[in-house]
Amino acid sequence: MFPERPRIYLAGPDVFFPAHESIFAALKAHCDRLQMTGVAPTDAPLSLQAAANDDDQAQAIYEGNVALIREADGVIANLMSFRGQEPDSGTVFEVGYAVALGKPVVGYGVPEGSYAQRVQAAIPCRLDAAGVVTEAAGGTLVEGLGQPLNLMLARSIEFAPDAAAALKRIAHRVRGGRPAR
Repeated sequence: MFPERPRIYLAGPDVFFPAHESIFAALKAHCDRLQMTGVAPTDAPLSLQAAANDDDQAQAIYEGNVALIREADGVIANLMSFRGQEPDSGTVFEVGYAVALGKPVVGYGVPEGSYAQRVQAAIPCRLDAAGVVTEAAGGTLVEGLGQPLNLMLARSIEFAPDAAAALKRIAHRVRGGRPAR
């Protein structure tokens, strides 16, 4: 059973944005209103000054973030397109890690339409006689099936239209269907 004040890990590429502190403050405030505790990746207790080099620093960040996910009761993930047509790869790892641990995950920030529609709008593609979409340049298959993202994400988590809706859904999930007080 989940605690009275569930801990929610706030995954996403938000850590890379100049306004990341205000983004996380707003998400945490919304968590608080739902009687949850929001936990940002930047909340990991790290001693980066002690890191001898970039590899040590990267390892400390990795260990800190996976520890926060292990301690969380659920995860919301900003799965916006980041530097291309796909979500941030670190966020995708965090989603998979949380799913593997059996934690509920709600994603948000996914553009409208299917992944295949977005790829076709961004790069030249071909549609064969069987209706299969491939990239025009190399013939690489563009995953169809009408999913908003790759099927491994789309079939393993819930989606919400925005962060506020994702927090409401995760609050419902971590409370076993009980609404926030």
